[in-house]
Amino acid sequence: MHGQPRKPSTPEDEKASALKAAKLRSLQSQFLQNHHNKIFTKEALEISAKLLVANPEFYTAWNYRKVAVEHNLNQSETETDPDSIKSILNEELSLAESALKTNFKSYGAWHHRKWVLSKGYSSADREMQLLEVFQKRDGRNFHAWNYRRFVAALKNRSEAEELQFTTDMINTNFSNYSAWHNRSVLLSHLLEKRAEGFFPKEKVLTDEYDLVHQAIFTDPDDQSGWFYHLWLLDQTVKVDTPLLVSSWPSHGADLNVLVDSGLDGCTLSPFTSFHPSSGTFPLILYFNEAVEGVNSSTVTVESAYDANKDLIWRPLSMNTYRSAQAWVTNLSIPVEKSDSLKSYTVKVSLGHSQGIISSSGCRCAQPSCFTFTVCVQPHDMKHAERKSVEIIYWRDENFHHDETHFQQLSPIKSFNQLKIDEEPTTSKWNLETIAKEIDLFRELLSEIDCKIGKLSLARLLTAHDAMMLNNRNPDEYKMFHSEEVLELYSDLMKLDRLHYQYYKDEYSLVLLQQVTSSRGSLLRHCCHYKESTSSTIDNNICLRLSNLSLSRIGSIEKLLWVQMLDLSHNQLHSIEGLEAMQLLSWLNLSNNKLGSFTALEPLRLLTSLKVLDISHNEIGAHSVDTRRYLCSSPLSHTAGSDWNSDEFVISAAKMPNYWEAFFIFKSSKLSQLAIAGNAISDEKFKSFLFKLLPSLKWVDGESH
Repeated sequence: MHGQPRKPSTPEDEKASALKAAKLRSLQSQFLQNHHNKIFTKEALEISAKLLVANPEFYTAWNYRKVAVEHNLNQSETETDPDSIKSILNEELSLAESALKTNFKSYGAWHHRKWVLSKGYSSADREMQLLEVFQKRDGRNFHAWNYRRFVAALKNRSEAEELQFTTDMINTNFSNYSAWHNRSVLLSHLLEKRAEGFFPKEKVLTDEYDLVHQAIFTDPDDQSGWFYHLWLLDQTVKVDTPLLVSSWPSHGADLNVLVDSGLDGCTLSPFTSFHPSSGTFPLILYFNEAVEGVNSSTVTVESAYDANKDLIWRPLSMNTYRSAQAWVTNLSIPVEKSDSLKSYTVKVSLGHSQGIISSSGCRCAQPSCFTFTVCVQPHDMKHAERKSVEIIYWRDENFHHDETHFQQLSPIKSFNQLKIDEEPTTSKWNLETIAKEIDLFRELLSEIDCKIGKLSLARLLTAHDAMMLNNRNPDEYKMFHSEEVLELYSDLMKLDRLHYQYYKDEYSLVLLQQVTSSRGSLLRHCCHYKESTSSTIDNNICLRLSNLSLSRIGSIEKLLWVQMLDLSHNQLHSIEGLEAMQLLSWLNLSNNKLGSFTALEPLRLLTSLKVLDISHNEIGAHSVDTRRYLCSSPLSHTAGSDWNSDEFVISAAKMPNYWEAFFIFKSSKLSQLAIAGNAISDEKFKSFLFKLLPSLKWVDGESH
């Protein structure tokens, strides 16, 4: 059993073990000789059988048995004789059964049995009888449950019958994770098909809540029922179709596009102005889950300015080139030589065709549309020339907060609801069910101190806030339970140090949801950026999320408008999610826990980024990049296909210590970079950066 110390071996045990090992070595030697020489005689098969009964984990021996069976079945005297075929296959079933008695959890034995049964000559009824024997010995063995699903499919046994079997097993022993898991799989299929007796969904799930309550309240320390409860929570709150939840520009926005200058900032409303580096500006769609199929045939973009035909949409994801939560395309800006203002309306529609599909196979069938106005205008070229050489400082004295002024600007229209033809609403049953579960678990936790109970309550409270938020005007609703949830995760970080980082990440997500839950709460973190050489307040707005102890980034759908972001003095190991913020031009990531350039991979998709501060992190401090798999990399086979492999090989040979930095920054247009305080930062690396980035003017405050 796991967690139990081994008993010290006696001399008799050691002697028996040595004799067993010698016997196995002898059998193995004879077997390998037969295998190498392709000998499939009766004697050779007996040797392999003895070896497998003694050691069921010898996969090569199982493969040999398959080859031997195929060889013997193809003999002229047996290939047309059903009795001979059954005899050969029954011998294999008998061998697998003997091996399973030695080790009930042998992968090789279960797979071999499945392979034999797939030949179609063996009785599935007998397999069910055998499974009953095995599952009485160990009802939680997932190998047996997996094999049971296979046999049930061969017998065309109904999912309702199998569901009843899980009920019987659970009633026998609540602590049966495999039975609960199998139940979730079966119920998912039955609910999806709306099978007889399993509709409406609300009634079925209510009964399931009653069942799992018996397990949880009988033994709160057993995790099996809690995991099933988490599945029920997901079934209760999930939306059955992908939904567009945010966009930039947002619905109703009056976007000011400033053209014909090298200005990196904007001179009008700081929340609705954008200065493109080319003759286009981004259009971003953000969904509630990863989707694929976003293209010019599934998304219609209409405007009086009709240059935007056959738009190319790109998924903003570091893990795949097919699906993502955020998608972007670039809309052309009308070229006007006149100094007068030019404006036009853009309408974006989707969901009318069902070509947008989630990773789970659900189609986006909820029609939605939004409109915004684009105002194209010139601006002060002298101000542009002055700003083009200005260095950005992230000191507190460079930021000024004036919430009254922000409110007068009527900013951040991204909180407006999208125009949806048929608004999805959370049903009364969903809200009442979650509220009931919250009351039950609060009562439970008042009597006992249960870690997984606290975690489940935190998830329930978060789900309830999210459901209420979907049913109200976001600007009028706050997250009522966020403080309680944050307190629960704080307690869990103290009680369960083994899973500290998970709780810390969840804490960070809830905190960001709280910050972005309304316009008022978000404005408290917004500041004007003040130029160091001027006493006037510049029109650039910085969202300052520093010193919040964040270990993970979330609520990105509320931040698509941000052009200047301060995430300094947090505990970030990764910046996954920032790739969707396509307007980012200034980014401060200093004083975090970024351990490698691989953790900065989302920066590759931020084409507007000009100023970056990654000083005082842990880049270069680890001889082995233990955080590599937080993001994809050239070694994870999900990135790097868009750049020349010869280029990488040559560059890596010349600079073996800098190849990750080369990969991240090679297409960047940074003009300012701060990297001091990292182990990799030295004069040699700075020289490499200047060679790699022709646009780079400042490194660690020093001009080039």
